[in-house]
This record gives sequence, C-alpha cells and structure tokens, in this order.
Amino acid sequence: MELTVWRTFVTVCRLGSLSAAAVELHHTQSAVSRQIAGLERQLGVPLVERHARGVRPTPAGEVFRRHALATLNEADRAVRAVREHRDGAFERPLAVGATPSLAAGVVPEGIRALLKQAGSLRWSLLPDLSAALHDRVIAGDLDLAVVTDAPPGLPHDARVERRFLGLDDMVVVLPVGHPRAGRGPVHMQALAEQTWVEDNDGSAALLRQHAARAGVSARIDLTAADLLGKLALVATGHAIALIPGVLTCALRTDVTTVTLVDPPTRGIYTITPRRNPHPWAGPLHDLLAESQCWARGVR
Repeated sequence: MELTVWRTFVTVCRLGSLSAAAVELHHTQSAVSRQIAGLERQLGVPLVERHARGVRPTPAGEVFRRHALATLNEADRAVRAVREHRDGAFERPLAVGATPSLAAGVVPEGIRALLKQAGSLRWSLLPDLSAALHDRVIAGDLDLAVVTDAPPGLPHDARVERRFLGLDDMVVVLPVGHPRAGRGPVHMQALAEQTWVEDNDGSAALLRQHAARAGVSARIDLTAADLLGKLALVATGHAIALIPGVLTCALRTDVTTVTLVDPPTRGIYTITPRRNPHPWAGPLHDLLAESQCWARGVR
C-alpha cells in the first residue's frame, strides 16, 4: 500500500468531501475516487460512505484512519529527520508514552517544564495502556513511558530501567448533582447498588478487588471504548466510575469526584531502555516527579 493513497484517504475523511480533497491534493476527483476504491479492494471492506453533505468513514474506515494518520505522521517525522541530518541540524527527538490518564495532564505538564530547559527539543506523545507501552520501549519506539502497576502489573525486564514516581489513590467520578457528590470519603458499601462503567481490564480489576474487600460486588454493567467514553457516560448520568486520582487535575467540568475509604491504589513509574537512553529522559523523569498534579492525586 502506497502512503500517497493513505494520505488521500485521510484527507477525504478530514474534509468530508472527495472534491475538496482533490483540490487540496491537486488531483482530479476521479483520481481520488480510484485511489479510495483501490484501497477498499486491498482491505476488503468499505472505508467511506456517502451522505447528504459528502462522505464519511465507515466504522472500519475510522479504525483504518486512526492508524493511517499515525503512520503518516511518523513518516513525515522520518523525512524531516533525514533532511535535518543532511543539513547538519539533526537532534534526536524524544518519544514519550503514557497511559491515557497520565497523558491527560501530568505528562504534558512535565514536557512543558522540560522544554523550558531543552529549548527546541522535538518530541511526541503516545497514549496507550501500560503493557503496550512497555513493549514499545523494548522495541525502541519510545524513549520513556509513564506506566502503572495496575492489574495485570508490570513485567520484570532487565532491558528497561523502572523508576518510581508515586502512589496513586483511585477515586470515584460522579455526574455533577449526584447525591454522593461532595460527601466523601465514602465506603464502598454505599455505592454497591450503583451502575459502574469501565474502559479497561486493569481498572475493572481494581474496582472488583476493592468491592470484594468491602464485602460487596460492583455492578459493572457498562463498558466504554476508552477513558473519554467512560467520562461521557458518567457525565450524562448513566453510571459512575473508578478513575485514577491523578486525573482529577484534568477532568471535564460536568463531572466531580469523591474519595473512597481505604481506596485502591496503583504505583506510577517511568520506564526507559537501558541501552542508548535518550539524554533528556532522565531530566523528564525528575520533572514528572515534581509535578503539581501529584499533590492533587498522588502521594
């Protein structure tokens, strides 16, 4: 598959129009249509569908669009790096990974502080779950990842260096106006009849373990695709949820949190490759350890 065709598809999705994409890419509309049709034949599924105002990606197309966009962005960075190397201005970019809750506030704050020291350092941030981030550090895709030991935990791997950042107390997120809002800390027994939503197995395991210690069970009746979907279901009153305390510094305004008695916790760590570490990975760890978000969610 040629990246030119991927770029055409991503542009069509962004603009919602074959004709508008053709103008931006300096192609004819028929050429754009042929590229999309050829990509659909290669993948064996429809990628776009027509509607009254143009086109939009199908569910399969949206999945492909996300991966294609990430691939194109990485390809563009590779081209820039080669040109900078040719011109004698190459500086190794810093590739950072973080779990979604940490990527929402703590890590961007740390990178902002790092840039005050490093100046024009190029960097990227990849949100993902801890296991996937660990694998990408091993593969050399990431210079530093901020991960947690939430279930299933972190593997012991001699190829990475793990450094502790803090212990995160999990909290319960509620819709604004919920009867329990502002009345914490609460016992888990008081929330046993609530409907819960979860977006990953690790968080669900922490919730079930905490409920079991309290002698009750948690009704996880709803599942969200990601953290944003989880918070949306809470905000609209469909459920409550267990979230990392560190996320409270970046929550939307239509939800609130309540603390738990003897809350479940998770450790937060940075991991870096032992071989050829990035020179700015250590300073970033130190700045993350000093983050003001820790005071609001992590001890």
